[in-house]
Amino acid sequence: MDRSVTVSIKGLLATGLVLLALVVAYLLGSAGGTAPSAAQATPAGAEDTTETEVRTLRMVGTGEATVVPDQLGFTLSVTAKQPALDDALGQSSGTMRRVLAALSDQGVRAADVQTTGLQMYPEYDYPSYGPPVLTGYRVTQRARVVVRALADGGEAVSTAVETGGNSVRVTDIRLGVSDPEAALDRAREAAVEAATAKAEQYAAATGQTLGDVLGLREVGGGTPRPQPALSFQAAARDGLATLPVKAGRDDLDVTVEVVWAFE
Repeated sequence: MDRSVTVSIKGLLATGLVLLALVVAYLLGSAGGTAPSAAQATPAGAEDTTETEVRTLRMVGTGEATVVPDQLGFTLSVTAKQPALDDALGQSSGTMRRVLAALSDQGVRAADVQTTGLQMYPEYDYPSYGPPVLTGYRVTQRARVVVRALADGGEAVSTAVETGGNSVRVTDIRLGVSDPEAALDRAREAAVEAATAKAEQYAAATGQTLGDVLGLREVGGGTPRPQPALSFQAAARDGLATLPVKAGRDDLDVTVEVVWAFE
């Protein structure tokens, strides 16, 4: 009877030791796993990044500059039709050479003349009955001419039309500016000033002070606005020796985007 009681007490002690070991292991495991989770949830330096976040203000400004055109450009077209293609090409080339020579005498430089096109195609007559009949070949040559002195532009156009006669057409006459960059520089400075004035106004209204410029880029403009095409051909055929040219004014604009940091 005493022996069986002794065995039961030993079993109870063994069971208690096993349970105690399991509890200790659980507590140690929980404490060890909590620390890495906390470290992962709060990366090193995260608090510093939040505190040093840069507050910025982005503003857009547009600047304009007015210039007076000082040169004139036009497209010169010479057309010839002959029964043979070689004859049509030779006639159109001869007329073009005479017109360009006359323009050279007017002060147009060879560097300011650029060939822009050549077309050669057959022409047919289509009778009511029967197949089409070849009537000849038409050749058209085109060149772009720039007259550097605007005061000579009207005379250059008249000279081209009078020299080439009905074979010549002058189209796409446009006024231009020889040095647009100088005006664009003024427009860019005005654009930055406009953006800065607006940024300072918004900063003051919110009790802030502008700091350093963090970025600047040009987002619009930067090229001269094209002048509408003019037509002097009809006037030239009316017998005017020199065509009047009015320069008028041309507006250039630039838009910039500037980013500031607040102090």
